[in-house]
Amino acid sequence: MSTPSMPSQVPPHGRTLRSRLIRAGWIAGLPLLAVIAAAAYFGMLRVTERLEREATAIAAATGEGQPEPWLRVSVAGRDLTATGEAPEASQREAAVGRLAAIGGIRRLTDRTGVVEEVSPFVWSVERPASGRVEATGSRPAEVGAFELAQRLKPALPRDATLSDNARAARGAPRDFPDAAAFAVERLQDLTTGAVATLNDTVISIRGEAASLAAYDALRTALATPPQGYTLGTIEITPPVVGDFRFGVSRRPDGSLELNGHVASESAREEIRAAAAEAAEGAAVDDRLRDARGLPPAIDGPALARFVFQLAGLLHEGRVSFEGEAVSVEGNALDAGAVAEAQTLMRDARPPGIAAGRVVLSARPIVPYVLRIRRGSDSVTVSGHLPDRATREALLAGLNPRFFRESIHDRTRLADGAPAALGAALAAAVDPLSTLASGELTITGTSLRLTGTSLYPESAARLAQSLPKAMPAGWNATVAVTSDAAPSAMADMGPCGQRLAERTAGHTLRFAPGSTALAPEFYPVLDAVAALARACPAERIEVVGHLDPAGVKPETQADPVADEAAKETAPKPTKADTKKDAKANKGKAKAETKPEVAKSEPKPEPKPEKTEAERADAGADLARARALAVVDYLQKAGVPLERAAAPTGVAPLSDRQGIGLSLRS
Repeated sequence: MSTPSMPSQVPPHGRTLRSRLIRAGWIAGLPLLAVIAAAAYFGMLRVTERLEREATAIAAATGEGQPEPWLRVSVAGRDLTATGEAPEASQREAAVGRLAAIGGIRRLTDRTGVVEEVSPFVWSVERPASGRVEATGSRPAEVGAFELAQRLKPALPRDATLSDNARAARGAPRDFPDAAAFAVERLQDLTTGAVATLNDTVISIRGEAASLAAYDALRTALATPPQGYTLGTIEITPPVVGDFRFGVSRRPDGSLELNGHVASESAREEIRAAAAEAAEGAAVDDRLRDARGLPPAIDGPALARFVFQLAGLLHEGRVSFEGEAVSVEGNALDAGAVAEAQTLMRDARPPGIAAGRVVLSARPIVPYVLRIRRGSDSVTVSGHLPDRATREALLAGLNPRFFRESIHDRTRLADGAPAALGAALAAAVDPLSTLASGELTITGTSLRLTGTSLYPESAARLAQSLPKAMPAGWNATVAVTSDAAPSAMADMGPCGQRLAERTAGHTLRFAPGSTALAPEFYPVLDAVAALARACPAERIEVVGHLDPAGVKPETQADPVADEAAKETAPKPTKADTKKDAKANKGKAKAETKPEVAKSEPKPEPKPEKTEAERADAGADLARARALAVVDYLQKAGVPLERAAAPTGVAPLSDRQGIGLSLRS
């Protein structure tokens, strides 16, 4: 017998749910298992919604008496995660307890904490991607996360959102939101990966500038940090440019203009140092912009040295690196400089650099420029001279005056020198030698002496004496200062004793027949001049010396003065030339005329000088030597009335040199 089939047994609530789902359009004839699963899903939704409502209410309640609720709760199914920092431990425990008491939760993850006092107070923002900014560290509990986010929103980079992972803490410096907004705003000009940090009241920024304009904007903004805050470590890398350039322009006055790009501040310092040396005292106008992009195969320092080497051959023009090639154009120093530039371009280019254009001319040098710079241990001569003889005369005149310094000759020969150049140099070299440091510049027929004197009196005297010593048609200006002030007598023992100590072992002996100061005189006389300044109540008296008996005078020429004499000597007229020719013709006839009488009387020998005449000549020479020393002391700053070579004083014996003594 067959068993009759039984109808399906569906629970009443299942039939009701099934019919409700069918009417709602969710299912059409789903099997019972699917119906049960759907029922479970909707049941879970209702539980999650309830947990969220209750947890949100508990979190909102933590805002009472605070800038905003400190508790944040996230719900995933029946799992709750609590975060935030409670003002007090008791408040934290109460809030977590209320969350744990919610019915139906499966797991509660407690990540809450208690607001603490932190020191140092550190807060950082990073730009990990173009559309996101992340905050970490500590944020002020007194402000609140929402309020701080609202303050920072206008400062965020375009289309970027703030992800706040910082923890509330106490101990934030004053005006923290303003400083934080300043730091965030700087990220607008930086690429991804940039970081700005506030460490108490110190702002540090690290990153790469997005562009040249952004780099300039950063430098401008960082010049004025928020009030009460200072800048710490600023490591901003210049942007990369596709057309890296570098150029040096020389102006007619010798000054240089730097333009193009420079990869770093250290590179800028090296370039400026090289430019200062190439400018030889003239101005350097730095217009370089920070940027990277020099091809890796090119050595930056080698490129700069090559560019300055070419610029040194220009009177006016430009040397430029662009498109991986170096070009030079303008007016060269002279014809030889044109050939030198062509040789450098052909044979001395650094690796990776191509040869560009060489467009140089050698026009007359206008204005004609010559410089003599005196440093602490060297004298550098640069510019132009008309010929080798003038150069040799100038160097020969500098050597005895600057015997302790090394002399570097960087002059070039060129036409166009102004008249009486040698005479102007002869008048100015001595004043330059009395300065501690200084520069003599000749531009056309204008001479300028600048520098620092050890003695105020000497500085004042030069301003009056040098213009008067210039040859006709020349003018001179003096800008010499002195850091020293006239000093009172120091308590270092009697002045006479100190004079004896400073001159001991130095006879200060002139060469036979000469009144020119020997190089070994200068350090001794400098010390005597300093002593005179420290002993204002005393007067220095100088006595010359005789030459040893039987010694013939030596002729000592001053090349600079000789050259000046040649230039200033009157030129012979046509009448003088005819007169000299007629005299020479008569002399020639006389020499060819046959002798008439062979027994012509011989000229009588000149009578020897008497002892009195020889004594007078020796006294004159001794006094001239004393006056030469007095002149030097006055140039070194000793007032006119406090250095003298008195008359009527007997010269010293030939076993001694110049005599120096003090008189009240």
